[in-house]
Amino acid sequence: MAFGWGIISTGLHPENKIAPAITAADGGELVAVYSRDQGRAAAFAERHGASVAYSSLEDLLRDSRVDGVFISSPNSLHAGQAMQAAEAGKHVLSEKPMTTTLRDALDMVRACRDRGVKLGVGFELRHNPGHIVARDLVRDGTLGRVTLAQGQWGFGSRGQEVFPPREGLRQWWDDPEAMGGASTMMGTGVHVMDLLRFVMGQEIVEVAAITDGQTDARPLEQIAVLSLRFGNGTLGTLVCGRLLPDTRNDLAIYGISGRFTSRETVWEAQKGEIEVISDTVNRTDSYPENYLANFIAQTEDFQQAVAEDRDPAATGVDGLRVVEVTLAAIESARTCKTIKIEPVEI
Repeated sequence: MAFGWGIISTGLHPENKIAPAITAADGGELVAVYSRDQGRAAAFAERHGASVAYSSLEDLLRDSRVDGVFISSPNSLHAGQAMQAAEAGKHVLSEKPMTTTLRDALDMVRACRDRGVKLGVGFELRHNPGHIVARDLVRDGTLGRVTLAQGQWGFGSRGQEVFPPREGLRQWWDDPEAMGGASTMMGTGVHVMDLLRFVMGQEIVEVAAITDGQTDARPLEQIAVLSLRFGNGTLGTLVCGRLLPDTRNDLAIYGISGRFTSRETVWEAQKGEIEVISDTVNRTDSYPENYLANFIAQTEDFQQAVAEDRDPAATGVDGLRVVEVTLAAIESARTCKTIKIEPVEI
């Protein structure tokens, strides 16, 4: 039987990526959608072929055809909605950032664990084939001891000095509380944090962040540069921003015995090219642009994780660890200090 999906919130992300990916994925079916506005929910359901539209989250969670939910509501709402879904016995795939506080992240992970439902996080960059190559190279020791890991995800428009305020349903993106105290770090920075963790197979244990925000005058930053230290001593850098026109969003891993570099793979669409130069492996690959490929792979992986009773590619614990790093980066930017991260017990 097809895995029955419910989508919580009907913004641009589920409109353009999640609902189309569910429709295109093997083994899945979009059963239900929820929005506080019944008309908006009904219109979304009609556009994407969902069976039913709800303006009550409780009604969606009571629908026996729904096996799992994708949560794409404002950041600060994820935890509460995830715990409601877990209590109803629904598996949960949450948009990033998983939560805006460590307490919420712990509660979310524990609730899903205690109710025996899967919890995954929408870190689709893990599904880009070039990034999987990078992970395997590091894991297999092909690059030797890795000394530096770098990642960037930014964008912008030429001549744009300030990112314009959002309008309509996206206004919460400019609300420091709803966002969790950061803007571009919560928007794209968390993706790069998780990607570097994924490739390195290591936790980030120290962070120093410089941003153009995290002040009383400008609580939300639009550009951030982070210096990182991983548990094995490898250093890293992370750049994210909304004032970077014509940017190239690349990943680079440097080791004693070789390097991996990618060009334009750090983006939601599957695309880009990679180059590996090392003592034992030398290769180049390119990936034609496919807007939905990473999201389709993410959807199918989560469905298979439920069917096979295994962890999804990005787990709730992965989401929690990224929350820890993000909160440390916000603290670093506010205090102008390097912050050491002590992973919490779950």
